[in-house]
Amino acid sequence: MGRAFEFRKARKMKRWSAMAKTFTRIGKDIVMAVKSGGTNPETNARLRAVIQNAKAANMPLANVDRAIKKASDKNTADYKEVLFEGYAPHGIAILVETATDNNNRTVADVRAAFNKCEGNFGTSGSVVFMFDHTCNFRINSEEKEINLEELELELIDFEVEEVFKDDDGILIYAPFEQFGAIQKYLEEAKLEILSSGFERIPTTTTELNEEQKLEVEKLLEKLEELDDVQQVYHSMV
Repeated sequence: MGRAFEFRKARKMKRWSAMAKTFTRIGKDIVMAVKSGGTNPETNARLRAVIQNAKAANMPLANVDRAIKKASDKNTADYKEVLFEGYAPHGIAILVETATDNNNRTVADVRAAFNKCEGNFGTSGSVVFMFDHTCNFRINSEEKEINLEELELELIDFEVEEVFKDDDGILIYAPFEQFGAIQKYLEEAKLEILSSGFERIPTTTTELNEEQKLEVEKLLEKLEELDDVQQVYHSMV
């Protein structure tokens, strides 16, 4: 169990505390998946992955079907994925992933959050190099007996960095670029994918005292409240 496991274990803040926010995020993911690859999950791997995540989040099937139907409407606006960078107080690096249909609005909202919380809104490339862009899969470990060491050996050609088990299944971490290849392998091996996604894991972290953490968390909460924000990553311990 290495850096990815410790990062996940140590991170106490709940990025998606509100169910409505989670469903909104997944709804945008569905729109982007459908716009890029069509409405059939059998032929659209990205949509298939989003539907798995919706199921893991207990999103009602009716909501998923409604989102797919809405996304297939040519009048439905597409969302673009835009990454913003900056610093919170005390030198904490921040990455903000957004999905937006109005970049000017999103830039203004994210900039305002940084300014209100004494952060610094950065330029492109100012922070992103401090994070490893990874993909992850959670697979069901109950229906089929899986040997972790054997699984890790089988995935070595996909540059998998970590394979470990927790209470909810087996987690696999690998470089971002390997997502499609690993998804295909797991499906062909008949291993049930419970959820999948992407994370940006800080290469170095900074430990703060409780008072300093509160200042950083104020900015994180402001950012996570924004409608266009999908994920927020930081280098704070």
